[in-house]
Amino acid sequence: MKIHWKKLIICIAIPLLVGGLSALLTQSSMETFEMVNKPPLSPPGWLFPVVWTILYVLMGIASYLVLTSGKPDDIALKAYGIQLAVNFMWPILFFNLNLYLFSFIWLVALWLLVYQTIRLFWSASKTAGALMIPYLLWITFAGYLNLGIYFLN
Repeated sequence: MKIHWKKLIICIAIPLLVGGLSALLTQSSMETFEMVNKPPLSPPGWLFPVVWTILYVLMGIASYLVLTSGKPDDIALKAYGIQLAVNFMWPILFFNLNLYLFSFIWLVALWLLVYQTIRLFWSASKTAGALMIPYLLWITFAGYLNLGIYFLN
């Protein structure tokens, strides 16, 4: 399979830019976040940008695989775009607005969108679907953290 480098770079850049913009918009709220009560198993703050960067790269590769699969699914790519937009909003709702319960509900919606995206990606490329699974697992863990923070604060 020939790699279309320009498409691959664009596909990886899109989620990285979305995540980077979201992080930029929420960076001033990180000090407040450090002060909230967190549930057991909460990772150190430095881990979040590392994990999200890896997940965004995997998402970008997955979208590239669907786009170049020879059977790109417009519905799958639209679902991907929608979940990416919902992903962008969650940190703003959680960190900037401190809407912990609403953020959890938002995260459940994101989980459902990512699950649907995985199913759609899987039909175009099993590898693309598999690359999205760590993202779904991280969102599941984020849901635990989000709900724990809601109850503890």
